[in-house]
Amino acid sequence: MRLALVDQLIIGFYFAAVLVTGFILRRRVRDSEDFLLSGRSLPLWVTGIAFMAANLGSLEIMGMVANGAKYGMLTNHFYWVGAIPAMIFLGVFMMPFYYQNKVRSVPEYLKFRFDNRTHALNALTFAVMTVLMSGINMFALAVVFRTMLGWTFNFSVLVSAGVVVVYTFLGGLSSSIYNEVLQFCLIVVGFLPLSIRSLAAAGGWAGLRQRLPDTLLHTWRYMGSGAENPFGANWFAVTFGLGFVMSFAYWCTDFLLVQRAMAARSLSAARRTPLVAAMPKMLFPLASFMSGMAGNVTAFNTVWTYDLYQSYIAPGRSDAHYLKVARLATVAGTALSVATAYIVLRFDNLMDYMQLIASFFISPLFATFLLGMFWKRTNATGAFYGMIAGIAGSVGHYLAYRAGWVHYRADMAANFYGAMCGWTASMIVTITLSLLTPAPDAKRVASLVYGGLRDAGPRLRWYRSVEFQGACVLAAFVALDILFW
Repeated sequence: MRLALVDQLIIGFYFAAVLVTGFILRRRVRDSEDFLLSGRSLPLWVTGIAFMAANLGSLEIMGMVANGAKYGMLTNHFYWVGAIPAMIFLGVFMMPFYYQNKVRSVPEYLKFRFDNRTHALNALTFAVMTVLMSGINMFALAVVFRTMLGWTFNFSVLVSAGVVVVYTFLGGLSSSIYNEVLQFCLIVVGFLPLSIRSLAAAGGWAGLRQRLPDTLLHTWRYMGSGAENPFGANWFAVTFGLGFVMSFAYWCTDFLLVQRAMAARSLSAARRTPLVAAMPKMLFPLASFMSGMAGNVTAFNTVWTYDLYQSYIAPGRSDAHYLKVARLATVAGTALSVATAYIVLRFDNLMDYMQLIASFFISPLFATFLLGMFWKRTNATGAFYGMIAGIAGSVGHYLAYRAGWVHYRADMAANFYGAMCGWTASMIVTITLSLLTPAPDAKRVASLVYGGLRDAGPRLRWYRSVEFQGACVLAAFVALDILFW
């Protein structure tokens, strides 16, 4: 493949644009909150686009294309049942907990709700996960550059890492978010015509149906048994494993995404951010090159600075000190991501690997968040040991699968069941230990549990409410599932 001069100019312009954005936004960074949280000042349209673009990195270019070839229309489950209900739940129910309690990160909510043990464990596991996820995006980007430009894998990794670390180091979260908006526009302009031309070359939808087996052309028709579809999983594994455990854990507790909503200038805008992102997400899978990697880096530097360094290593320092640490964490996080990009070479499918990481670090912990937000009796002891049990359950299931003690027709099915094992173990242990040990102080956790939040603001007409808008998104989701049944 050879690129024309105009293609090379576009790539060069893009690199220059993201760097200039970082230099411009550097002037707005006055303290650590500006650098790590954008001062909670961004408009809804910006946070909404960034929320979706942060989930559309180079991983989707490689991973979702590979999934389309491997699983066919079943790939839609990652965009529909594996995303939309959870995005609605985040906007309607969970964002008020994060925003009104002024937590600076998702792990910090666990510190307020439970204790330092749960906070530190979640922060550490999240930091590890972001570095691994960033490595996936970096690997996928390097493969694209190697294919399109002829660059070596090592050179591609270093160039992409260098650009990301510069603009993130300068402008922090704001730089990452505004570049995600730019990247989203490039996605639409660049990939939508390509998708249309590709479908036309295949003879349209009718021609595509003739070329592919029927099992690749439906989302639900062959989900009665794992033996009937490429996933190797039945409808229960998809709806509960992917649609509930993995999806809700990812969209509702992954700080990479929640951080974008937290940057909104009001609670109303924060709650609507995932709803704004949900509509275009249902309509097309496209992908940006660098947003996934930069998103992971900005999430990593926030968790490292606030949740680990400030909380346990060097408390009580000046804000200027923490701003300096945040910038250094940006460089360190990018360097670690370069190292983890080479781990991906051991896997033959990027999305299988990504879902495996999620089943280890996100899915088991969702039970802790769910119980903590909606059951007052949940206490710190139950939450901490429940999180450990959940991680152990997911990792144990994976080891049993690799040892041949349990069998599935596909790695993706193993990921779904692994997530369910971790979530179930965490739920059982958390509930059991919470009932066997003293209850938390009711006054201390009042605003951190459902029903104890302050008023969410002035009442709006029913058609302007977040709840009604969420219902509209849900109706569109159901319609698409029926259409492509």
